[in-house]
Formats: sequence, C-alpha cells, structure tokens
Amino acid sequence: MMIKNLLALFVMLSVVGCANRATVTEKAYSGNPVFEGWYADPEAIIYDNQYWIFPTYSDVYKKQVFLDCFSSPDLVNWTRHERIIDTAEVVWADSAMWAPGVIEKEDKYYLFFAANDVHEGQVGGIGVSVSSQPQGPYKDVLGKPLINEIVNGAQPIDQFVFKENDSTYYMYYGGWGHCNVVKLNADFTGLEPFPDGEMYKEVTPESYVEGPCMFKRNGKYYFMWSEGGWGGPHYKVAYAISDSPLGPFERIGVILEQNPEVATGAGHHSILRTPEKDDWYIVYHRRPLSETNANHRVTCIDRMYFDDEGFIIPVEISFKGVESNPLKCP
Repeated sequence: MMIKNLLALFVMLSVVGCANRATVTEKAYSGNPVFEGWYADPEAIIYDNQYWIFPTYSDVYKKQVFLDCFSSPDLVNWTRHERIIDTAEVVWADSAMWAPGVIEKEDKYYLFFAANDVHEGQVGGIGVSVSSQPQGPYKDVLGKPLINEIVNGAQPIDQFVFKENDSTYYMYYGGWGHCNVVKLNADFTGLEPFPDGEMYKEVTPESYVEGPCMFKRNGKYYFMWSEGGWGGPHYKVAYAISDSPLGPFERIGVILEQNPEVATGAGHHSILRTPEKDDWYIVYHRRPLSETNANHRVTCIDRMYFDDEGFIIPVEISFKGVESNPLKCP
C-alpha cells in the first residue's frame, strides 16, 4: 500500500511540475489593439530602455486638443501618460493636434506635431516642443509654427524626423498627396538650406497621400507612406527603397492593408527595431470591423519581415499582436 501511495504521489508531483513548467514557458502577447482608446497615427520609438508610442487622439477635430503617450518595458504591458501637451500650452493651436513625430537629441526629447488642419492663409501647421523626459510635459519651442505655409502643394502635417547622423536631421512631411523633405537646424528651431540652396525638396512618390516614414537598413533608405482615404477601408501603406535619403523613391508595392476578417483602414504607421535582436515591428492604426465611425481607430503592432533581397514581406495584421520582448538594460 505504501509503495502504491508513493507511486501515486510521484505521478501527481510530476503532473503538477509539468503544469508549472507549461505556465512558466507560456508566451505573453500584446494583443491588438495594444491599449484601449481611440488612437491613430502612432509614432513608435525606444527611449531609456522602454518602448514608447506617441499617437493622435482620434476624435472630431475640435476635440483633438491634446496628446497622450504610452510606454512599455516589453510591448505587452502599457502605461498611459496623459496630456503630455495640449492647446493651452501651444498658443497658436486650437484644434486638430495630429501625428506626433518624436526624437531625442542631447538629452532633450522633442515632439513635433501638426495643428489646426491648416489651409492657405491660415495660422497652423507643424510645431515643435521639447521636454526633459519622454512623458513630458512638453513646452512649445517657438510660440508659432515651424512650418505654416503650403509649399509644393503639401499641407504641413504628418511630420517624420529622420536622423541621418549626429549633425544631419531630415524631416519628411505632407498631406494632400504631396511630400516634402527639409533639413532641420541644430536646435530644431528652424530649417537649413540644402547644398543647392533649396529649403524644400518635393519627394512625392507614386500614389502618395500622407503619413511619411523613413528608416535605414543595410545601407538602403526605406521610404514609406499611406495611400487612400484615412476614413475609409482601403487606407494602406506602400514603400520604396533608395540609395539616398532624398530619393528618388520608386514605388515597390503595398505592405500593409485591410484584412476583411480582422480590420479595415490599416495605415499611418511607424517602425520599431530592437537593437539586440534586430526584430522589426510595424506600429499602425486600423478600424474594427464592426465600426462605422471614421474616427474609431485603434493602435496595433505586428511583426515585419524582409526577404533575402531586402524587400519587405507584406504584413499579416492580427488580433494576437506580438510576443513579449523586454529590452535589455544598457
């Protein structure tokens, strides 16, 4: 009897041990959307060993008077940081605060934003703010827009700042089907001319609408943008590859779009790369299948892969999201 009891106890402990091991090794995923709320146009970046997402608060223009941001140690658990900047801080902005563009330089955190849905003859466009920490609060740097005017037909919105090296920072921007690139000065308070004397260069690729994004991989420049109408189901992301940050940018194809079984309107994205593992992610917004309100957009993350020739493999949008990926301490 004692032997049988010991054998039963051994079996029970083995089962419990296996169950515990299964629990320990179970993978955690972010799920999509990655956090609650109506948020669009997400800009993702790594600061201070944390993942950060800076999105647009997605609502009618008159209610878009502030920006929130989110931080995570692992892409799964997110903390909301509320009202990191608002129209009370930006005296020239009254609504339509859109599409943050963020970057760190010399221990300062810069947040570029668009405001007022500016048209010809109006005050608005792209502003720049700064903080001593990623979660703000951010202070308006200029007291006026950095770019107010309509140049080359590009509405001054959807700015993306790209660091070429420690002394060269480009900013790509533009709505209304046109994209410009400019060169920022050292403290981001103005623009510098290109070597040929031009201040603005149009780099609009085929089918471009808005939402430019740039990254560099293996010596090549990947320029990405959104196509279609942001309020409809056919919003999507396409890209080009160039040997120069100034182009030319020849459209290759679409890499992110709706899946009628998952969500519609997948677009206006940014790219994350983990430095240790060289994992690539696309952070974007989309619209739930049951939603008819154009402003109901949510922020999602999925993996992005490249083929052997360096082309981007079309992204599979998912409900599962991405696996937990904690950053290593520096």
